[in-house]
Amino acid sequence: MTDSPVAPIILTLTLDAASHQYFNRLRQQHFPPERNYLEAHVTLFHHLPGAEQATIEQHLQAVTASVPPLPLHVSGLRFLGQGVAYSIENPQVQQLHRELQKTWADWLTPQDQQPLRLHVTVQNKVLPTVARTLYEELTASFTPLEAVGTGFTLWAYQGGPWQELARFPFQAAAV
Repeated sequence: MTDSPVAPIILTLTLDAASHQYFNRLRQQHFPPERNYLEAHVTLFHHLPGAEQATIEQHLQAVTASVPPLPLHVSGLRFLGQGVAYSIENPQVQQLHRELQKTWADWLTPQDQQPLRLHVTVQNKVLPTVARTLYEELTASFTPLEAVGTGFTLWAYQGGPWQELARFPFQAAAV
């Protein structure tokens, strides 16, 4: 008898409740319903080894103890070819990501070795013409937004839907 493989782990940046609701409403409006089994999210790592969950959780607990909630600037929209995303900027999140990349270098897939381009996808896997129309519509009415990164969330990939494993709130006082 062999053990079943351990599901890969996904790491996301947790958003404040109001921002999460805002992006989730857009996702519900514009994502193909048959493919929309996830809520709005900001993916930091797409495929960490599930067998290393305890080590990953220990490291995230240590990291988040010294990080305050992080202001995020939603700066514009990105056309994804078959979808649309909102671009997010924050140099501290970028730095945290680079540090995690160094720590987990031996585990990373080529996708997770790339520089981070923070975003929230609100539409994906549609015809390019449909995506272009939404991109133009949202761009025409876009006003920059502010959000807050409140921590990390760890997920197990379940072949489509994700299962939440743990949350790691940023614990330092805001400066």
